[in-house]
Amino acid sequence: MPERRRPHWLPLGFLSVGAAAIALLSALHARQQTAPQESDANESSLAPLVERVRGTVVGVSTVRSADADVPPEIRDFWRRFFGEEPPSQPRTGIGSGVVVREDGLVVTNHHVVEGASEVRIRTADGREFAAEVVGSDPPTDIAVLRIVDLRGELPAATLGESEATRVGDRVIAIGNPFGLELTVTSGIVSAKARVLGAGPYDDFLQTDAAINPGNSGGPLFDMDGRVVGISTAIVAAGQGIGFAVPIDIVRSVLPQLERTGRVVRGYLGVSIQDLTPELAEALGLSIERGALVASVAPDGPADATDLEPGDVIVSLDGQPVEKAQDLSRRVARMSPSTEVRLGVVRNGREREVRVRLGERPDEGPRRTPTPEEEDAGLGLQVGPVPLDLQRRLRIDGGVLVIEVRSGSRADRAGLLPRDVIVEVNREPVSGPEDFVEKVRESRGGQLLLRVMRGEGAAFLVIPPAGGSNSK
Repeated sequence: MPERRRPHWLPLGFLSVGAAAIALLSALHARQQTAPQESDANESSLAPLVERVRGTVVGVSTVRSADADVPPEIRDFWRRFFGEEPPSQPRTGIGSGVVVREDGLVVTNHHVVEGASEVRIRTADGREFAAEVVGSDPPTDIAVLRIVDLRGELPAATLGESEATRVGDRVIAIGNPFGLELTVTSGIVSAKARVLGAGPYDDFLQTDAAINPGNSGGPLFDMDGRVVGISTAIVAAGQGIGFAVPIDIVRSVLPQLERTGRVVRGYLGVSIQDLTPELAEALGLSIERGALVASVAPDGPADATDLEPGDVIVSLDGQPVEKAQDLSRRVARMSPSTEVRLGVVRNGREREVRVRLGERPDEGPRRTPTPEEEDAGLGLQVGPVPLDLQRRLRIDGGVLVIEVRSGSRADRAGLLPRDVIVEVNREPVSGPEDFVEKVRESRGGQLLLRVMRGEGAAFLVIPPAGGSNSK
């Protein structure tokens, strides 16, 4: 709806002169508006941009073995009664990609080619080639392919700078949604630095340019024809909510993927979380930003220093750390063996800790032991931690959370089954009885817990009885 303008009233004595002036100004205004309207009509068409960049976009098709999808009971049935493996049909998949170098180097998503036994690429001019996976990086969902037996060269896209991209900038997405080759959609950058919970390096661009299955791995172009992102995810329940990996992240991993097939990242060896107002109050801290250290990995780089749970990292090499993910991203971009300076707040005083980074290890599988239950009185069931789990976590004692009742104080605090509680109000927990005793001593007051979760740790605040905890 056009904006309504307030009328400008003129005194009656100036009516005739004012009318002439208004007529003159209106004529000048009309002349000024005519040319831009024609220009805008031309500029509103995205055809010239699409024609310039569409040749750099490719379709990616894959073939995967279906053997891994056969349930064990079905496999056993076929072996027992037929003496052979169950029949299986290969699974095919489709995605998109973008040529980033004329000799046939292509960027796509990791999930497009994950587990593929065969990869083929179809170029914009209709040619098909076999391709090999040069390297893949699950944490960023980026993979690099190389076309096999390419004759001649392919047009390559220009990589832009996602950091310089602004919310509101226009973009176009090109890909193969549902196999519809070289489909073009347009929109804007709706948001930046979106965290979806996909991993520690979440930093997605959000766009309302339509992205559908098959667009994965395709480029997001700015109005200058530069790639600013790689389409990767959508919100299935929503409309106009798509996400792309920022091209700056692609730039950072591309050289390693091409050279070694994997990405080596710096590793500090700590589990960290955001310092919330509730945690700051529970820890008696006056600061409101930083990465709270929840645990220090045994034999990790930080273990060689005096960093300890409860410390708050507020700077890295002199640059402020606002949130935990900020620290994770910056450390990950550094090379192993780099010495870094951490600004650390402990008991209200800031100090400097120097750490030589290691190489980030691959995460192992999570185990799920099931010990006996004992009521802890907080709306959760706890039990002793098995010795093998204690040895793996390098703890002495603690309690294992078995069940959390919906709506309870423990539930509002974010406790989950299989969490291991190792501290209550900064005091170590030796076992279930000690845990129950410490809870009773609080007399329904607020509790600060340190919890081991998987291979990491976190501090959680259980609100007072009858109170609430914002999450």
